Amino acid sequence: MAILDIVTFPEPSLKNISIPVETIDEALKRLIENMGETMFHEPGVGLAAPQVGINRRVIIYDPHAGEEQTDPKDKTFTALINPEILSKSKETFISEKEGCLSVVDYRADVRRHASVTVRAMNLDGEPIEFDAQGIMSVIMQHEIDHLDGILFIDRISALKRAMYKKKRLKQLKNKK
Repeated sequence: MAILDIVTFPEPSLKNISIPVETIDEALKRLIENMGETMFHEPGVGLAAPQVGINRRVIIYDPHAGEEQTDPKDKTFTALINPEILSKSKETFISEKEGCLSVVDYRADVRRHASVTVRAMNLDGEPIEFDAQGIMSVIMQHEIDHLDGILFIDRISALKRAMYKKKRLKQLKNKK
């Protein structure tokens, strides 16, 4: 397994809509394993293929996100292939201090749906459908947004987004 490089804002490829997976082969399974190692290394609770430079509709997430984990063996993740949100609750809430491995050094409050229904395929190519609430709802919305070329900063005010963009561009300029 390998730790992959995370693609970060303002990389234009993060705005691309990802293409569906047609075949679950060994290369895809290897990518998913590497994404898992990368997510836990960073650390994160979810990761979408576009965040590692792969324009495919694949996400992984930690099913124990938000729980205290002390044993390294407890680090497990779930992969979803071609996930889509079928329905969203009318009820919303503010996801406080939402962050992203691709949006460096920034967190913001984001309005999210309290629950969503998701359909996808598992690694065996079997269709699955489930409801997600709370943090799992946030993770599903956040990661599926990545597949549609949307970053969480696209869901905050234009002023806050402009301030982050200015700060980030200054950071990148100072690195040169």
